[in-house]
Amino acid sequence: MPDTPENSRDIATVERFIAAPADRIFDILADPSRHQEIDGSGTVKGSPEGSQRLALGSKFGMSMKMGIGYSMVSTVVEFEENRRIAWQPRPTFSLAKFLAGGRIWRYELIPQDDGTLVRESWDITQEAHPWAVRNMRSKTIDSMTKTLERIAHVVEA
Repeated sequence: MPDTPENSRDIATVERFIAAPADRIFDILADPSRHQEIDGSGTVKGSPEGSQRLALGSKFGMSMKMGIGYSMVSTVVEFEENRRIAWQPRPTFSLAKFLAGGRIWRYELIPQDDGTLVRESWDITQEAHPWAVRNMRSKTIDSMTKTLERIAHVVEA
């Protein structure tokens, strides 16, 4: 993927056309209990109990595992119904907040005549130490591609 303003060194973006309406896709993204189902990285291990539909400012926790288990709390930082949602995860362990966290996971939905163009971005411009996670870019792009495949599988079935 070439470097463009959208795909700068600190923002990686993938996109996929999905043959489903934007509202159906957005409903999955706005429901944190479904994030494990669509996670292409395999790191989301537990979804929040009794989760509610996300809105701007919503907070939700997630159990994660990348080698070792850990927890994150995400805050919805962008929200436009059926068009855009983004959250910013931070570690729950207070000291870790100074060492890691701050990336933004963003989904943009662009309605088309026969479906939706879905764009997922990994934005590390607000990461605590972006230099420490830049080497994850290629793996992250692969994981985002798998996430969009999983979303397509769920909503196109």
